[in-house]
Amino acid sequence: MRDEATQRQVDAAAPDASTWLAANAGSGKTRVLTDRVARLLLEGVDPSHILCLTYTKAAATEMQNRLFKRLGAWAMLPEPDLRDELAALGVETAPSHAFLQEARTLFARAIETPGGLRIQTIHSFCASLLRRFPLEARVSPQFQEMEDRAAELLRAEILDQIASGPDRGLLEGIAPWVSGDDPGKLLAALSARRDVFVDPPAPDAIRAAYGLKPDDGEDSLLASVFLGNETDLAAALVPHFKAGGKTEQGLVPLLQSIRGRDTRTLGTLKQICLTQAGTIRKNFPTKATRKNAPELCEAYDQLAARVEGALETEKALIAADRDIALTAFAARFVPAYEEAKMRRGWLDFDDLITRARDLLSDERVADWVLYRLDGGIDHILVDEAQDTSPVQWDVIERLAREFTSGEGARETRRTIFVVGDKKQSIYSFQGADPSEFDRMREHFRERLMNTDAPLNAMVLEYSFRSADPILRVVDKTFEGADASGFSADQKHRAFKSGMPGRVDLWPVVDKTRDDEDGPWHQPLDRKGARHHTVILAQRIARFIRRTIDAGTPLPEENGHSGTYHARPVHAGDFLILVRRRSQLFKEIIRACKQEDLPIAGADRLKVMAELAVRDIIALLSFLETPEDSLSLATALRSPLFGLSEQDLFTLAHRRTTKYLWPTLRDSEAHPAVLAVLNDLRGQTDFLRPYDLIERILTRHKGRRLLIGRLGQEAEDGINALLQQALAYEQTAVPTLTGFLQWAQSDDLQIKRAPDSAGETLRVMTVHGAKGLEAPIVILPDCAAPDASIKAELLSDPDGVIWKQTSDAQPPRQQAAVEAAKVKEAQERDRLLYVALTRAEKWLIVAAAGDGTDKPEAWYDKVRLGMIGSGAMPSAFEFGDLGSGEGLTLGTDWSGLEMRDPHPLTRQTVEMPAHLLRPISPPEELPKTRSPSDLGGAKALGGAEGDTEEVATARGTALHGFLEVLAPLPEKDRRHAGDSLLQQYASDTETVLIHEQLPQILDEALRVLENADFADFFGPDSLAEVPITADLGPLGRIHGIIDRLLVGHSRVVAIDYKTNRTTPATPEETPDGLLRQVAVYHAALAQLYPDREIETGLLWTATNHYMPIPHELVTQALARATAS
Repeated sequence: MRDEATQRQVDAAAPDASTWLAANAGSGKTRVLTDRVARLLLEGVDPSHILCLTYTKAAATEMQNRLFKRLGAWAMLPEPDLRDELAALGVETAPSHAFLQEARTLFARAIETPGGLRIQTIHSFCASLLRRFPLEARVSPQFQEMEDRAAELLRAEILDQIASGPDRGLLEGIAPWVSGDDPGKLLAALSARRDVFVDPPAPDAIRAAYGLKPDDGEDSLLASVFLGNETDLAAALVPHFKAGGKTEQGLVPLLQSIRGRDTRTLGTLKQICLTQAGTIRKNFPTKATRKNAPELCEAYDQLAARVEGALETEKALIAADRDIALTAFAARFVPAYEEAKMRRGWLDFDDLITRARDLLSDERVADWVLYRLDGGIDHILVDEAQDTSPVQWDVIERLAREFTSGEGARETRRTIFVVGDKKQSIYSFQGADPSEFDRMREHFRERLMNTDAPLNAMVLEYSFRSADPILRVVDKTFEGADASGFSADQKHRAFKSGMPGRVDLWPVVDKTRDDEDGPWHQPLDRKGARHHTVILAQRIARFIRRTIDAGTPLPEENGHSGTYHARPVHAGDFLILVRRRSQLFKEIIRACKQEDLPIAGADRLKVMAELAVRDIIALLSFLETPEDSLSLATALRSPLFGLSEQDLFTLAHRRTTKYLWPTLRDSEAHPAVLAVLNDLRGQTDFLRPYDLIERILTRHKGRRLLIGRLGQEAEDGINALLQQALAYEQTAVPTLTGFLQWAQSDDLQIKRAPDSAGETLRVMTVHGAKGLEAPIVILPDCAAPDASIKAELLSDPDGVIWKQTSDAQPPRQQAAVEAAKVKEAQERDRLLYVALTRAEKWLIVAAAGDGTDKPEAWYDKVRLGMIGSGAMPSAFEFGDLGSGEGLTLGTDWSGLEMRDPHPLTRQTVEMPAHLLRPISPPEELPKTRSPSDLGGAKALGGAEGDTEEVATARGTALHGFLEVLAPLPEKDRRHAGDSLLQQYASDTETVLIHEQLPQILDEALRVLENADFADFFGPDSLAEVPITADLGPLGRIHGIIDRLLVGHSRVVAIDYKTNRTTPATPEETPDGLLRQVAVYHAALAQLYPDREIETGLLWTATNHYMPIPHELVTQALARATAS
């Protein structure tokens, strides 16, 4: 008999209908997804016909692992246990023996499916779709997915091209309004909205969106303000203002500067008539002035009203001019950027989605693509649907188009399964729109209404994660927040109703003023010891330390019985969540380290800010520029070399040279340091950046030294730096100078995986914690948020808006900003929901600073939710860090039986003695010897000839002629020889013999034309034959036999000799040449022990062959061995 929560999961996983599932946090949606896939496989669906789309790679991996684990277990389960498993899954009828056998084969079927079971992110699916249909999608078949860093560099390159080209005026048009020195964010925003600027709006349309008429401009603006008497009015007011109040007297110089009617004068009038907020000054002019000059003041009031009225028009004109200039620039930049990506064969993540959408929407090829896919997709499953963007929904909708119509409506049931939760939609910055969740539900409900798998909308309310007190606070906190996605009919129910739970609201740490000045050595961005963020961070760290040291009990369920015992809490039970990586985030990590808590570190790592990376970069900077004394000093103080402060001071203070390196080089105080630096400097010009870093880390033990000093977390930064070096080498010539410039200008961040941190404390953002859970969750970042809109580009129904500063925004921009603020406030609600629902048993909410009583502050929202849930006041004591009254809600679990089922025992592992001994030097392997290096003379004594270099080049060329020309018919050799001669003539390696090449060619042709040598160069001969053999005392030899004849009873080895002076008899042959043919003879004798071996020398200069008698060969081998 199933309980209600499990039955809801089974119903949702039923494969006979399409399902749209709204799943509360912790309701087991991943299990429902894997259950549905398993039940589809049990119904005989081919694994390749199932497509499951997830939001992240981690989710795809988790789902695949769960599914394979279950299917793998089925293969080995006894029959009764397998029947129980299938019944729990939802198989209602008693399965037959054949059905059970089929279930046991599912694991193998899923594994052996070509391409694997398709559980992947939508980006991965779109990439595979484009690779399958590249021509139809009009992308390169070899396209590469573009990294963010590569995109940033490419956008900067396009900007440089525009700045130095004929269109530089477009850049100059927006330059006055670009904030800061780096336009990178603006360029990224433009490329993200590329669809808008491919077909940009006309200037008149932009002006109309701001309520401007076609003839509105500077002239009409000035005409609305200046009636012609303003100069006279200003002059008339001067004496009255001089006699007036302090404010009036201060404005006299401005009044006196009014001349004519232009924008400068209009600006002066705005200073006189309006406040900084753009409103008319109140109680101005003063009563006395109004009494003395009533008519002048009446004229002034009318002028002020005209100036105020013109202000909005002026704002609209400026905003329109900005948008027009930006649109003109974007219309040039965006196509250039897209073209540059196309030339390189690059697609970014947005391209993958939009190109797939366009492919499936193209009437010319869409039917063909869907037909081809139709044979492969019968069931679509979508995970985390609330984070799916409208463009991604377009792809899914087009994939499912053929489920109900056209050629694809096959004789098989086809379903769609969507699971999500609007309350957890927190990725609007990636295009997610929670309103699409409801819109697409109604779309698919209508589409599937008349099929054999109509859409069922279901809700999973039960939470298998959180205790009831936590869920009650969640429901009360979001009462009335329908606009944020919290519907009144979707409450939370605790599946583990008996699980103890608790919610604490700590007292607020009041805001403190920053210290005026700290010690000179303290970083400027470091908060004072009594700063409110530091106090809150220390409260958290000390609370965790006391909780662990006291062995505070934590409820633990006894199996699945619904009864509980307690165990001691450990660091891995705590999860600290913040909204963003602000100063509080850093202070919490610092405080936890000061309390010696095992901590996983930040969930996101800025690579170039890591100490280990900065130390390596400092060493590389010195190697690149030895005169960089600061980098050398930094490296020397780092764990890589470990010099003390005093060592460095002594070295630097007493130096007599300008630079530090010569002093260190001439010093005898640090020989080990000098040895490492000399080795690295000797390799800098020859190694790629990656290899140089690897040499530092491995050969010179840099990895061990850095991790030993900085902790295990330093390894993430080190590995990321190595990956960056490899990435750099793929995009540029791998020079050290280029790499340093590339790396130091990068803002690379990498994600850690704290979800598997074991018994270590985790500190991360709420976004990073999506999908995670912990027994104890602490939310310290609950003060009033920064509600300002950071985005440079906003949208409204009339198009894209380039946001101005708040004081310069016309009504259109103000409305767009307010709409954006409303959406961000709604998303902050959903972010708070995600944070609260990570907690299993104990939730702690805290805050520091001002604004905690504001309605938008998380602290106040939770406070009201706790009061509505019946929370009681509670005193909290933090020792010297303060105390105060907060709220507590929940059950007391101190009476639970205390158990420690897995006591931690720290053991010192004794290393085997052989692992502690230095490894003995490796036995030196015998070197392979060349037959030409066995000693003895190579030429006759007193013989005239070429220098060694010329002789070598001459011999190489002649060997080449003989090798290439020998196989050719005699009539073709001269022509081929001339062509080869031209190649040699252009080769720098034969520069010493360029004039001799014709004679060398003639010499080779004479040898080939000699009838006595016909067998040597016949079809049965072998050319340039490598041979190796172990010749006992001589060791292993390896050489090349110029020509080899292998017969049934006889083997002949011929070696070419190009000496100018040749011996008359074999006995007069130089000993070095005899030794060479002797080892060939000995090696061949090992290969062909049953055949006669003959070795001989072919003298090319005299065109004759000289066989070497066996006796001479034997004697030469003996001499070679003896030497």
